Amino acid sequence: MVDRSGDQKADPFLLQYQPAELRIASEFFSEWLPFLSRGLCHTCSRTLSDRIRSLQPESDASSGQLRSGQTTVSSIASAAQSCENCTEDHEDENFDQNSLGSWKDGADACPASVPEDSASRGLLGPPPGADNNTSSPRKSWADMAQEDEFVDEEEQVDSIKGAVGLGCSPLVTRAVEKPQLPREQREYIRFMNVKRKKDFMCFERVRGKLINILDGLELHSGVFSAAEQKRIVDRVFELKEMGMKGELKERTFTAPQKWMRGKGRVTLQFGCCYNYATDRTGNPPGILKNEMVDPIPQLFKVIIRRLVKWHVLPPTCVPDSCIVNIYEEGDCIPPHIDNHDFLRPFCTVSFVSECNIVFGTKLDILGPGEFSGSVAIPLPVGSVLVLNGNGADVAKHCVPSVPTKRISITFRKMDEKKWPVGYAPEPDLQGIEPLSFEVDMTSTVRSNSPKPEQLPPRRQPIDKEGKTEARRAAFSEPRYGNRGRRGPGSRRRVKVDVES
Repeated sequence: MVDRSGDQKADPFLLQYQPAELRIASEFFSEWLPFLSRGLCHTCSRTLSDRIRSLQPESDASSGQLRSGQTTVSSIASAAQSCENCTEDHEDENFDQNSLGSWKDGADACPASVPEDSASRGLLGPPPGADNNTSSPRKSWADMAQEDEFVDEEEQVDSIKGAVGLGCSPLVTRAVEKPQLPREQREYIRFMNVKRKKDFMCFERVRGKLINILDGLELHSGVFSAAEQKRIVDRVFELKEMGMKGELKERTFTAPQKWMRGKGRVTLQFGCCYNYATDRTGNPPGILKNEMVDPIPQLFKVIIRRLVKWHVLPPTCVPDSCIVNIYEEGDCIPPHIDNHDFLRPFCTVSFVSECNIVFGTKLDILGPGEFSGSVAIPLPVGSVLVLNGNGADVAKHCVPSVPTKRISITFRKMDEKKWPVGYAPEPDLQGIEPLSFEVDMTSTVRSNSPKPEQLPPRRQPIDKEGKTEARRAAFSEPRYGNRGRRGPGSRRRVKVDVES
């Protein structure tokens, strides 16, 4: 028996890839295992399963062990040799019970169905002391293949494709082919599966009237897949590193000292520099006209286009600025209403971990980073919270101390009168059109419905004399052919003449 735990370390091909890339490849092939092993004998199927499992970095110590009742073989080459003389049934349907995953489930899964807690665990990788036996979250096809637009903008090649190009077997090459659906249809399917909650309610008395202070709030879930979230989070940390090295403009990157609990979170501002409170030079809260920051990164523009195209933000309010908040454990945002230098609606996207946002016309400060209000709304990982109406202008909102690391990106559109000096709108953020609900649906129905000439001929009813309805109608047509051209009186006279 050969110890497979050393295969990954000894194989020069695997040394070219990071553990995260090997983990994605392992999960990808695990989803496709029932398809890849179809037509193989038990020995070859088990060997293939073992080899796929050995790609997992966490399972190096146990990759040489199969499930109970399975036998480890030395290599695929020896298994292929045994397969030539194999007499076992290659179409054994029971083998699927020992597979690493269901191909159908993985192929048909919707991106929105990825558990948000699993997605958050996959963004930053397992912590240093994580249990190696914890299984990685299952990824859907959209997660592993990446979203087309994100790939186009970043011009990155998927690591699995790179592995295929470097000499994988033809069988594996077939497993990683792109889906046959056109890109527009794949985007439309994901767009139609976004979950949207717009019925938030919390009534409070304001100026003597009882109103819904949450009117205008919307929560959109499933806008970004786990793979897209990982790419966004990685880009945020790259920008943070650039800021720490002084490669960004001075007001783009801010990392104040943590002088008390909840204070001093890292921020990145793009498009404009925003002042939360009156600064040392006397500038009031709002957009600083004489301060310049870096333009919106290209990947963030992709996010903006997604938000507008997928009906999260209206095309009349396309964001032209954003602020990134990087939370450490215990960081918070105190109660506030966003400055009206920014138009409504605006939105915030949550990454890495879930947290609560608290709303109320009156928010009490209980202690450093601790607040209480009328209602707390959980923000799932990858969700987008849109603030408009009473939810943006009547109710205050805050983020209490977060229990773990978190990233949020808030996208807003500046009032044109508040533009910084020298600011120019981004050309590639102009003229974004939302996807249509009706056009694609009708085209899909038309494509599935038979053409008129393909419809089977209708069977004509036959009377007692053996004559069909159609034939009888043909004989009676001259008798009633002019009925429509006569008035009511004429019709009555025709009836009298016939009876006489």
